[in-house]
Amino acid sequence: MDTRQDDLRRDLDATLQARKELGKEYESELLDSFLSRLDARLDARVERRVSERLGPADGYGQPSAPPGRGHGHGPRRSGRSSTRLAIVSMALGIPLSGIGAGAAGFWGLLVCWGGIVGVNLSASLAERGEEKRRSETARSEWE
Repeated sequence: MDTRQDDLRRDLDATLQARKELGKEYESELLDSFLSRLDARLDARVERRVSERLGPADGYGQPSAPPGRGHGHGPRRSGRSSTRLAIVSMALGIPLSGIGAGAAGFWGLLVCWGGIVGVNLSASLAERGEEKRRSETARSEWE
């Protein structure tokens, strides 16, 4: 047996001993504790295997690109988040337009859509700044 299995066996034995000493009323808590430790070990093991297969990661937690292929940024995520924000904005814009127009007429509608445009604009500018920081960091790593 390797060391990990010995540790797991010791943990199980300790849990069973504690159950004998404490009685059935603490059985579920002891079992939950053992299972959470087992789950943490499995997560660590899976994480280790995944990182072994993907290779070294770049500074953003993404796998580095093989030499000669890209900058090592990993996949772009900003497209998905901006698309989601646009969809949510449009979905919420319809009822908010009705509320704004019903409460304050044209000016309520104008304020409602001004807020939606402001949120989307600020999110877009934040994504551009993040992409710029990523490209500058990647450029300085290669130089």
